[in-house]
Amino acid sequence: MDAPTEEFHAFFDRYYADLSRFAYLLLGDSEGADDLAADALVAVWRRWESVRAGGCPLTYARGVVAGMARTRLRSLMRERRRIALFWSHRPDRVDDPDVSAVLDVRDALARLPLRKRACVVLRHAFDLSEKETARTLGISVGTVKSQTSRGIAELERMLAPARAGSDRAYGTVRALRAGPAGRSGW
Repeated sequence: MDAPTEEFHAFFDRYYADLSRFAYLLLGDSEGADDLAADALVAVWRRWESVRAGGCPLTYARGVVAGMARTRLRSLMRERRRIALFWSHRPDRVDDPDVSAVLDVRDALARLPLRKRACVVLRHAFDLSEKETARTLGISVGTVKSQTSRGIAELERMLAPARAGSDRAYGTVRALRAGPAGRSGW
């Protein structure tokens, strides 16, 4: 290995945990912090020669982490505002949703593979057509149909054990299948 590569590896080994902890304190999310620290170190690696020549690679890396955290937090805030705006203007919104049922459905959604989850959410939470969903995700309409159908079936299976304690969560998935008119406030 050449000296700059070895030097960067030593830098990575020494400061990754510190940069991850810094990211965690900025974001408040340990999983996101690890990803952010890794992304920052990739950015540092790409400019390693000039960063090293500057004499303060840790300072530079901390600046990259701070900038990426700021970008991520701004993105999250914009997303929260869009969601709040979306729900505040829905005529069929539920004023007092069953919180445990909503949490059950969200947990089940999180366990779906990303493509199925995206299809289910875009089709049923955002009322996109199959064609709009396909265009958004860059997949075929047939894939949207199959992934949505399979995703709803998996949600029903995951939530079926919860039926004994809460028919509401299972009903929420059935309402997803029915479309916007029958949807609960998830």
